[in-house]
Amino acid sequence: MAKIRFTKNELKVQKENLKRFTRYLPTLELKKKQLLAEIRLIQNKIDELRSEIEKSDRQVTKWVDVFAEDIDLNDFFQVKEIKTDEDNIAGIDIPLYLDVVFEDAEIDLYNTPLWIDKGIEVTKDQIKRRAELKILKEQQDIIAEELRITVQRIKLFEEVKIPEAKESIRIIQIFLGDQLTAAVVRGKIAKGKIEKKKEVSPV
Repeated sequence: MAKIRFTKNELKVQKENLKRFTRYLPTLELKKKQLLAEIRLIQNKIDELRSEIEKSDRQVTKWVDVFAEDIDLNDFFQVKEIKTDEDNIAGIDIPLYLDVVFEDAEIDLYNTPLWIDKGIEVTKDQIKRRAELKILKEQQDIIAEELRITVQRIKLFEEVKIPEAKESIRIIQIFLGDQLTAAVVRGKIAKGKIEKKKEVSPV
């Protein structure tokens, strides 16, 4: 605990601190709830995307094995850009996935197998899913870090700042109360002495 002064002004400062801490704590608690809810929401999206990726991988494996052509689908398109934006969750900025832009090459319809169009479509979908998954993980990391800091602040307020302010107020009030009592006692003693002098002194 920081050193405190046993004055009325210090008492006022400590009461203001306590008021500020207790007012700010519910805001932190609300932020914690928002962040936890957002992490759960993102985790659900991640689980859903992973499930879609695995399902698509299984389907692709089935029909790719049927065809023996040794073809690299990367020859037919390239990723040009992953479009993202920014969103704000509980006061923090997070990246937001929008889309993947592809640059397509010319396809020779006479010299490529029939399944190539479907193969390109499925591969592009998988690339999009993985790009979104990457952004979702980034969101989760950012929000998890903010949650960690928020929980630390809540603990600081609950376990340190608020108890310290309350204890400071209690100690200062006791000290000032003692001072007031001592002043009253001194006043009574002084008054008693004056009364005695009056009794002893001739009129």
